[in-house]
Amino acid sequence: MKIIIGAVLVINCFYFEGMAQYSNKRTPRKEFLINSIDQHSEDLKKISDKIWEHAELALVENNSSQLLSDYAESQGFKVEKGVAEMPTAFIASYGSGSPIIGILGEFDALPDLSQKAIPKKTPLKAGNPGHGCGHNLFGVGSLGAAIAIKDLLQQNKIKGTLRFYGTPAEEAIGGKVYMARAGLFNDLDICLDWHPNAEIEASNQSSQAIIEVIVEFTGQAAHAAYDPWNGKSALDGLESFIHGINLYREHMKPSARIHYIIEKGGSAPNVVPDYARLNMYIRDATREGVFSIYERIQQMAEGAGKIADVTAKLSITSGYHEQLTNRTGAEVLQNQLALLGNMSYTLEEISFAKSIQKSLQMPELGIDGTIKPIRETLPFPEGGSSDVADISWITPEISLTVTTAPIGTPWHSWAVVACGGMSIGHKGMLYAAKALALTMGELFENQTLIKNIRTEFTKKRGNYVYKSIIPDGPPPLPQK
Repeated sequence: MKIIIGAVLVINCFYFEGMAQYSNKRTPRKEFLINSIDQHSEDLKKISDKIWEHAELALVENNSSQLLSDYAESQGFKVEKGVAEMPTAFIASYGSGSPIIGILGEFDALPDLSQKAIPKKTPLKAGNPGHGCGHNLFGVGSLGAAIAIKDLLQQNKIKGTLRFYGTPAEEAIGGKVYMARAGLFNDLDICLDWHPNAEIEASNQSSQAIIEVIVEFTGQAAHAAYDPWNGKSALDGLESFIHGINLYREHMKPSARIHYIIEKGGSAPNVVPDYARLNMYIRDATREGVFSIYERIQQMAEGAGKIADVTAKLSITSGYHEQLTNRTGAEVLQNQLALLGNMSYTLEEISFAKSIQKSLQMPELGIDGTIKPIRETLPFPEGGSSDVADISWITPEISLTVTTAPIGTPWHSWAVVACGGMSIGHKGMLYAAKALALTMGELFENQTLIKNIRTEFTKKRGNYVYKSIIPDGPPPLPQK
C-alpha cells in the first residue's frame, strides 16, 4: 500500500508540474472573457433556440447560417459567405497578424427527429428534422467564445487573427472536408471545436475514419410472372451483395463497422427490377483500414453481379479521416475546465433529465456536470466519425465535449433534441463558450503553448500530406 501511495504521489507531482505552465488563476483577462460571454448570453440562447426551431438539413441551413453570420457581423467580424462553393458556409474574421487561431461552428440537423422541449417523445411536427446531435448549441457556443476573444482583441489586450468557421453539413456530406480541400485551414496555427455530449471532457480520443459508398446494380426488366426468364434482377444482385456483407461481418476486426440502407429495390412486385441501389458507410480506426475493407467490398459487389447476371457499380461519395489527437492541447483546455469548475443543475433540470431517462426505460441517474480527467488515447475509437478529423491533419485540433443531455442518453435521438431546446442545453452551450474562450486566450497570450502543441502535431502527423477522400467536383448541393 505504501508503494502504491508513493507512486500516486509521484504521478501527481509530475502531472501538476506539467500543468504549472498553464495558469488556472482567475486573472483580469480571464474574468473579462467570462463576463463577455455572460453579457451576450441572452442573445446566444435566443439564436440557439431559433436554430433549434428551424432544424435545417445539410447544405440547406439557410436560416441557421444567416442567424450566425448576421450576429457575427453585428459584433464587428468581417464575414465571407458562400466559401468552398457552399452557400451556407462562411468565415467570420477579426484581427490581423499572428497567431491565427480558428474555431469551428456546426448548425445542421438530422432528419425525422422533430421534438418538443419536453421529456417525452412528442414531435413538433412529425417527419420534420430535429437537432438530435445538438448542433443548434455547437455553432452558437463557438461563436460566443469567438466574440469574447474578439472583445479582447478589440481592446488590444492580445494580438493576432481570430476566425470563426461556419461549417455546414456535418451530419451528411462533410462540409469541412470541402472547406479543407479549398485550403481554408492551411494557415491556421491551431483550431478548436466542441461537441454536445453527456460528459465534460477535454478530448484526447480519435474518431473512426469513414467512407460513404453508393452501390448500384443494373439489370433487365421483365414481367415477373409472364416471362421472368427474360429478366435480370438488379434486386437479386443487391440481395446477394447484402448476404455477402453480413457473412463478412464475422471476420472483420473489432474496430470496423459497416452499415447500410436500401434506397431503391424496385417499383412494383410484378416487374423484375432493373435497378437497385444501396447506401453504405464503411468505418475503421484508420483510413488505411477503411480502404482495405473497401477492396473486399468491391470483390463482393462484382461477385454478386455475376450471381444475378447484372452489372455492379460502386461510387465513393464522401469520406473523413480519423482524428489526430493532441494531448498537449487537451491539457491546456483541461486547465481551463478546472478554473470553471463543475456544472450544477436546478431541481427542475434534474427532474427533466430523470423524466427523459424514465421515458427511455433507462436508470434514472440524472445528469452529470462533473469534469472528467484526460484519458489516454484508446487503441480503437469508441465509435462515430466527424469531418472535424480532416482538419486535425492540417493543423492541431483541440476538442471539447460538454454535457447537454442526461447520463446514458442515446445520441441522434428525440431526447437530445428536447434538451437542446431548454436550459440544460443552454447551460452546456455557455459553459463550452467560456472554456473555449479561456483556452484561446491562453494561446493568444503564450506563443510557447502554440509551439508545444504544434511540435506534438508535427511528430504525430509525420510525413503524411493531407489529401481529402471526397471525389472531384463541387459539393452535392440539393436540387432546387
